[in-house]
Amino acid sequence: MDLPFLDDYLLFLKTNKYSAETVYNYERDLTVFTDFLSSSPTPDFAKISKRTIDQYKAYLVSRDRKTPIKGEKGSELSAQSINRMLSAFRSYLKYLVDKDEPVPIPPEAIKLVKTEKRHPRVAELAELTRLIESPQALEEDLLVGLRNRAILEVLFSTGMRISELVRLNKADIDKTGRIFILGKGKKERFVYLTPRALNILERYLVTRNDSFEALFIPYSGPNINNKDKRLSTNYIQGKIKQYRNKLKINVPVSAHSLRHGFATYLAESGASPAAIQILLGHESLDTTTRYVHASDRFAEESHRKFHPLKTPKSLS
Repeated sequence: MDLPFLDDYLLFLKTNKYSAETVYNYERDLTVFTDFLSSSPTPDFAKISKRTIDQYKAYLVSRDRKTPIKGEKGSELSAQSINRMLSAFRSYLKYLVDKDEPVPIPPEAIKLVKTEKRHPRVAELAELTRLIESPQALEEDLLVGLRNRAILEVLFSTGMRISELVRLNKADIDKTGRIFILGKGKKERFVYLTPRALNILERYLVTRNDSFEALFIPYSGPNINNKDKRLSTNYIQGKIKQYRNKLKINVPVSAHSLRHGFATYLAESGASPAAIQILLGHESLDTTTRYVHASDRFAEESHRKFHPLKTPKSLS
């Protein structure tokens, strides 16, 4: 079975300038719901109830669920992944409501599952620095090493998302190192390269003798002559994991960790949370707060510095 007006909904996303990746993710997640509904005792969209949603949640938790790829069984989903799929279905229902189409349950009836609140972990600055500088030592190809070093320098210098980085073009950066970003939700902002990062990036660009627009491009592969070629997020994430393992850094490190570290260490140096919010492109200051309070060392130093009874007194 197919969800009613699904193609219209996906077209709506495209015409409202959602990224191709976002549209793909919504379609994939809604396909998971379609698979579930098709295999249920009452595979009728019009008869969906709150109980159906509870059963769908149980289905997502189960290892027996089918992924939308070749009907293969998938691994256990995290609470965050389950909530992403529930949110996709809720967004689809909202679209139907806006179009005055009948819906079996209101969108607000889709309740998200509770997620585990983990204490954020940020690698020590020295470890992040080792990671950022490592490509030139770990890569046999000097050009790849310089390019990957520039990638990590840009990520940590600006705090941008990896999805934003792979979309960058050479023309997006001015001579001062300011970069215009069209971020999540089509929100516009500027981010800034440090002189160190700008220096590494300029050294990388000097090695480029091509007419490709993308800032970071692959040097080999099937799309080597494709004018629109650019590095993928999977490649960059894989390389960061590889470097982390070779350096034996025990704190999980990813492209998002560099963004997290960017915010944390700015905050430790006294940067305003409101300024960090703008640099990260967060809509809510609450989201930024989860980043800037992540450092145990910062918490300990604040406690030692500001606690009202920090000075010892002799007991009489």
